[in-house]
Amino acid sequence: MNRVYNFSAGPSMLPLPVLEKAASEMICYGDSGMSVMEMSHRSPVYEAIITEAQSLLRSLMNIPDNYKILFLQGGASTQFAAVPLNLLNGSGKADYVVTGQFSKKAYKEAQKYGDIRLVASSEDKNNTYIPKLTREDFRPDADYVHICFNNTIYGTKWNYIPDTGDIPLVADMSSCIISEPVDVSRFGVIYAGAQKNMAPAGLTVVIVREDLMGKARKDIPVMLDYQTMAENDSMYNTPPCYPIYVAKLVYEWVLSLGGLEEMKKINEKKAAILYDYLDSTDYYIAPTEKEARSMMNVTFVTGDADLDKKFAKEADAAGLKNIKGHRSVGGMRASIYNAMPIEGVETLVQFMKDFAAANPKA
Repeated sequence: MNRVYNFSAGPSMLPLPVLEKAASEMICYGDSGMSVMEMSHRSPVYEAIITEAQSLLRSLMNIPDNYKILFLQGGASTQFAAVPLNLLNGSGKADYVVTGQFSKKAYKEAQKYGDIRLVASSEDKNNTYIPKLTREDFRPDADYVHICFNNTIYGTKWNYIPDTGDIPLVADMSSCIISEPVDVSRFGVIYAGAQKNMAPAGLTVVIVREDLMGKARKDIPVMLDYQTMAENDSMYNTPPCYPIYVAKLVYEWVLSLGGLEEMKKINEKKAAILYDYLDSTDYYIAPTEKEARSMMNVTFVTGDADLDKKFAKEADAAGLKNIKGHRSVGGMRASIYNAMPIEGVETLVQFMKDFAAANPKA
């Protein structure tokens, strides 16, 4: 089997043991006589799968009992509208922090539904840092505050949870969920597209505090109403059955490693291998501020667009796939999510050293 190292920002690598388990059950799940892809979501067999997936995620993230776990469709981008439609139910005000492309899209979408204020932005330095904010920066009557906890494109992450007082904090955690422990009780809503760290594309996870549900706008589409989805155990309609099943396998895999504390140690080790090399050489430049560096998405450039292009092309040929940076940043981006083995990062660093030696700068 010739597996490559896939550094894609998403859809991304899945753990090999998960893929092997899914493959072994592809044609027949247990003694059901059918694939998970074929069974009714109303069947007792599938209901057991989705119930276990919710239970495993609650255990893995230590999600308090007063939070609901929703397995939804539409990607994290659908939550850009779902959040304001569910939560803009008091003053009609919300405060947003823009630290990258996705938080900017969320901000623009929310503006359709209420008084949305831009509290802070890192766009002045091409989103290479995270703004320092205090409780006083937020409007006391805001219905919620929204942030994107990890910025996939620019390679930054919030290294602190902003103090919003009694204002519910909403976080898009698409590219960092289950990579390390997080205090869920500090957030009103956490949402994440699963295709980066949890499952194949098609599943979106929403973790929502119960007191924030049931107050949605009356004109909200039923498919975006958290209360409706919670009352129907995420099965108001046919859910993304197979991605939920794979997510269950991923949760089992992370727990088998020792849970999120151990996952964090592994991720810190991987990130350190790459960042330590970047800090030791002047051939490559890591543009993000050190204190805001993401463990999941590492961006770097050579400073020469032609060299960057050559690097990405030769890396691809060497089995280091999808290393090219996003068009808004350029250069390279290595997404080293949970499923990326340490050996993959070590192989990338060795390739970087060899490339630098073979391609001296003028």
